[in-house]
Amino acid sequence: MMETVCIKLDKGLAHEVDRVLKKHHYSSKTEFVREAIRDKISEIEKKEALARLEKFYGSSKRKTTDAQLREAREKAVAEIERRFSL
Repeated sequence: MMETVCIKLDKGLAHEVDRVLKKHHYSSKTEFVREAIRDKISEIEKKEALARLEKFYGSSKRKTTDAQLREAREKAVAEIERRFSL
């Protein structure tokens, strides 16, 4: 079951949406808005995951070298790319 959500757009933004719909062959504004929402949710989740990783990898109690930090960051980025199919 789907929930109905109504939004209002100013004329300029509505015109931009119409332009993108035509250019990228979206079948409806609803399809475009759903995809935009999914993309935004994914972006937020990626940022949250990066923040958690930065906190985790940056919370070491022992002294670490720059090389060790760089290696940890590279591993973290590789994990995010794998997890989110980037």
